[in-house]
Amino acid sequence: MNKSSDLQTFLSDHWQLFLPLFILQMVLMIVALVDCIRSERTRGPKWAWALVILAINIFGPVAYFVAGRRRD
Repeated sequence: MNKSSDLQTFLSDHWQLFLPLFILQMVLMIVALVDCIRSERTRGPKWAWALVILAINIFGPVAYFVAGRRRD
């Protein structure tokens, strides 16, 4: 058996474990992007925060909400 079929077998047998994480990641990413676009000001350029949100899976949106969002 090759590595590709091993991975496919594992994912097909355990997809229920990964689905909630995938949904959480997508919801966080969408909410963070919408908030970033709608906000007038952020701590740093909006384009940079958009890249962080999109590129760093779950931690990107969390980093935006903790460090990039301005509340003034």
